[in-house]
Amino acid sequence: MNTSEAAKLLGVSTSTIQRWVKQLDLPMERNERGHYHFNDKDIKVLQEIHEQLQSGTLIQEIVPVKEKKIPRKGIVNSTEKNETFEKLLEKVNKLEMGLHAKADSVASYQLLQHRREIEELQQQIKELTQLVETLQTEMNEMKRPPQIEKPLVLDNGKVKRKKKSFVSSLLGL
Repeated sequence: MNTSEAAKLLGVSTSTIQRWVKQLDLPMERNERGHYHFNDKDIKVLQEIHEQLQSGTLIQEIVPVKEKKIPRKGIVNSTEKNETFEKLLEKVNKLEMGLHAKADSVASYQLLQHRREIEELQQQIKELTQLVETLQTEMNEMKRPPQIEKPLVLDNGKVKRKKKSFVSSLLGL
C-alpha cells in the first residue's frame, strides 16, 4: 500500500504519514523510486501512533516498536559487496580474454592447416596437368598414320632399299 492509500485509511494527510515516518525513524520499506510501501504490520504501527496522538500524547513522547526490517533481495548494502562484484567482474574479463586468445590460436592453426592442404592440392593439380599433356601428346602421335621411310624404292612390286655408301654408314647418315 502506498502513502496516499495509508493516509486515506487512517484519515490523515500524506505529509502527516511521511512526517511520522521521518520523526519517529520508522523502518518502512521503500520501492525502487524511493516511495514508501506499507504492509499490514506497518499500518498497525501507524494506527497505534495515530491513537496515541489522538489521546493527547506528544509525538516526541511516542516510542514506536522498532523492528528490524529484512532487507529486500537484490539491494547492494555495502561496499564490500561492490568489491566482491568488481573482483568477480575482473575474473570474468580475464576468462573472456583467455577464451578469445585460445579461439584466435585455434583459428590460426586451422588456417595454417588449410593453407598446407591447398598447397598440396595445387602441387597435385600441376602434376596431373603435366601427365594429361604427356598423354595427349602420346595419343596424337598414335593417331598419325605411320610414315614410310623414303629410302625405300619400289621396283616391280619388290621393295628395294637404297644402298648406303660406306662413308654415310660410318657417319650415321
